[in-house]
Amino acid sequence: MKLLAPPPFSPQAEHDFQALDKLRASLNRSLRGKSDVVEFVLACLLARGHLLIEDLPGLGKTTLAKALAIGVGGKFARIQCTPDLLPSDVTGTNIFNQKEREFEFLPGPVFTDVLLADEINRTTPRTQSALLEVMAERQVTVDGSRHKLSDQFFVIATQNPIEMEGTYPLPEAQLDRFAMKLRIGYPSPDHELEMLAAAIGEDGDVEGTREAELVAGQLGEIQRHVARVAAEPAVRDYLVRLAEATRRHSKVSLGLSPRGLLTWQRMAQAWAYLKHRDFVTPDDVLDVARPVLDVRLGIDADVAGDVVSAILESVTVPVFPKQVDVKR
Repeated sequence: MKLLAPPPFSPQAEHDFQALDKLRASLNRSLRGKSDVVEFVLACLLARGHLLIEDLPGLGKTTLAKALAIGVGGKFARIQCTPDLLPSDVTGTNIFNQKEREFEFLPGPVFTDVLLADEINRTTPRTQSALLEVMAERQVTVDGSRHKLSDQFFVIATQNPIEMEGTYPLPEAQLDRFAMKLRIGYPSPDHELEMLAAAIGEDGDVEGTREAELVAGQLGEIQRHVARVAAEPAVRDYLVRLAEATRRHSKVSLGLSPRGLLTWQRMAQAWAYLKHRDFVTPDDVLDVARPVLDVRLGIDADVAGDVVSAILESVTVPVFPKQVDVKR
């Protein structure tokens, strides 16, 4: 397959890369020792996806979400999902203004830039559906009136994999609304020592001392650049063959949907952009495969890694010419 070397990035793109490097460094300071997780979070953000984190409490999910909101110059909101949470508690509702003698819309917490939906599987399917509809449409409809959300609206939802009593597991069709699923895991002892040392003298409001790494409108511009990252026909064919392989595997209860396939391509585009490239390689597709497939194939957690590996190994990888330098 012939692949032409891409033209150099514009000065504006180089400026965007510098801003992303600063954002990456800021997130790594907030979530110590988890640079791989940070990279996936950035890719999910740039791909205009949403993120599901399935892990134990206290591992830094809220800290990560707050740091991300500050870094992109946006607002942060948090929803503690409980069984009595109503859809209107999430989206907002119309209330009667007695002074004006008319109804007015009271926005819910989704009218923000970065939303943390904590323990999403503890709220009812009705409320889950309301949130996931907002995630897909990036707008709220109340009593026939539409209310647009922030262009950079990004959801980080969490699930506790241990305490499953009294929960409402997300069905596959709703899981497909997330771009990927991640696990953070415990930090190493060295990184925990760094965390303890850094916490000495903090007043509990260090977020207020930080500044945004991205200026207003910059994230949206970067996301538009990501959408234009080239995926050659051979790469698109590779993605389709991988999708077909998920649908044929005996241990996969629900093969990759067309929406999931589009998400996989967009995640690969974002991954390539984070590597300072304006074209996707097969390695980009493989690098994001596990978190993209984990959230949507209906595989038992005990065998998920082996099944995904088998699917990836069953499809021949297209070869790119070695003479093309893919590094910037």
